[in-house]
Amino acid sequence: MESRQAPAPIELLVELRDVVKIHRDGAVRALDGVSLKIPAGQSLSIVGPSGCGKSTLLNMIGALDAPTSGEIRFRGVPLTAIRAPDRLRAREIGFVFQTFYLLPNLTARENVQMPMFGDGRSDSARVERAETLLALVGLADRAGHLPSQLSIGQRQRVAIARALANEPALILADEPTGSLDSRSGAEVMDLLGRLHTEHGTTLVVVTHDAGVAARAERVVRMLDGRIVADDVSG
Repeated sequence: MESRQAPAPIELLVELRDVVKIHRDGAVRALDGVSLKIPAGQSLSIVGPSGCGKSTLLNMIGALDAPTSGEIRFRGVPLTAIRAPDRLRAREIGFVFQTFYLLPNLTARENVQMPMFGDGRSDSARVERAETLLALVGLADRAGHLPSQLSIGQRQRVAIARALANEPALILADEPTGSLDSRSGAEVMDLLGRLHTEHGTTLVVVTHDAGVAARAERVVRMLDGRIVADDVSG
């Protein structure tokens, strides 16, 4: 009888254990005992009504905020044991926000280069990487344009290119289509989906849009700071 090799274990990229976040001197319990495991390479959407804790949860996953209690691990290491969480964010995590946060006096090419400063790359290597990423998001011909010279959808694509600057293992997108019309929103989600499927990037999207949420392999539903449903597509 032939012996079958056991499948390789799936790497757990992020894990939250009973995470609580309390704001405003205890008056607001933004997260109330949240536990969540995110395997490497998964696409996940977080949905729920305004104020349910979606963005707070995303900030916890991205090490932008610390829990009041509970534990968060990245690749099995507690965030409290990581001496430089800013370096973790710079190297491992790419952020895409609804409001883009592009520097208005810098070109698209220069905005994409921003996360690469301090990582030892030469000026020419940064420029080459930025232009490669802009081509990836369909903006090779807009590299020298300022944000004010770009459409809203194009600005969001620049923000995605910037998020990819250091080849992160994890992309966190907070309402990435919230400022876009339906066509531009669909283009942005097509792009994020392609990055996930073709590059194996772990993708977590916070959204109120059911259509956007349905694109993910897994949908986590929140209410009043708690996870109330966790559905994985077949």
